[in-house]
Amino acid sequence: MRTRSFTLIELLVVIAIIALLVGLVLPALGQARLTARATGCLGRLQQIGSGIGMYFNNFDNRLPQAKGPLPGGGEAVIGTLFGGKKGKLPFYGINTIGAQRRPLNSYLNDKPVPPDSDPGVCELKEWQSPVDKGATNTGVPIPGFESTDSMYDFVGESYILNDHTLDGEDRATLVPLGGGQMPFLVTPTKTWMVGTQPIYNYQQDGDRGMQWYAKGKVEANLLFCDSHAKMRISIPKGVVNTTDDYTFLPSP
Repeated sequence: MRTRSFTLIELLVVIAIIALLVGLVLPALGQARLTARATGCLGRLQQIGSGIGMYFNNFDNRLPQAKGPLPGGGEAVIGTLFGGKKGKLPFYGINTIGAQRRPLNSYLNDKPVPPDSDPGVCELKEWQSPVDKGATNTGVPIPGFESTDSMYDFVGESYILNDHTLDGEDRATLVPLGGGQMPFLVTPTKTWMVGTQPIYNYQQDGDRGMQWYAKGKVEANLLFCDSHAKMRISIPKGVVNTTDDYTFLPSP
C-alpha cells in the first residue's frame, strides 16, 4: 500500500502559513507584555501615592522633599531625592544620599533600611519601574554618564516628583525653591504630582530619548494630586507645561 507524502509545494505552503500566523501572534504578545509592564509600573506609582498620603498626615500639605548640594555651592530641594536608593550620578547628592535619608522610604517600607554610611547600595525594587529603559541622553557631559539604560540605577528611582517646570529647575511647581508646603491647586485633578521620568524628557527643549513604552513615542505614567493615576500619557515635544491631559502648574 502506497502512502502519500507531501510535495515540495505543499510543504512550502504549510511553512508560509505558519510564518504568517507567527507574524500575526508575536506583535500581539509583545503588546500584551508591554501592557502588563506598564500596568505594573502604574501599580508602583499608586503605591508611592499611598505613601505620600500617609506622609501628609505627619507633614501638613507638604510633599516629601530632601535637599542636595549644588555644584556651585549651597543646596536646594532635589526632586529625585524624595525616595529611592543611592544612585550613580555624582551631582546633587544623588550618589551620596541613600535610602535612609530619602524621606518617603520609611512610608513605603515596613523594615528599616541600612544607614547611608554602610558600603554598597540598598536595593528598593518598589522604586524601579518595569518599563524603565533609561535615557539615551542624560544631559551630563561626563564620560560614562552621557547615557544610561536604567534611571533607577542612575538616580536611584524610576519616578520623579513634580517640583519644577520644563523651563528649568528655577521655576518651582509643587515644592517651593527653598522647600515647604504645596501651594493652592486650582485643578488638582489635572496637576500631576509624581510620574515616571519621561515626563521631563523635553526639559529646556532638549530630548533625553526616554522612549520607555514604545519605540518612537515619549509617554509617561502619572499620579495626580487628587490621587488618581493614568497610564501611558503622550508627552508632546518641546517645553509644554500644560496639555489636555495634565499640567505641571498649580495654576495652569
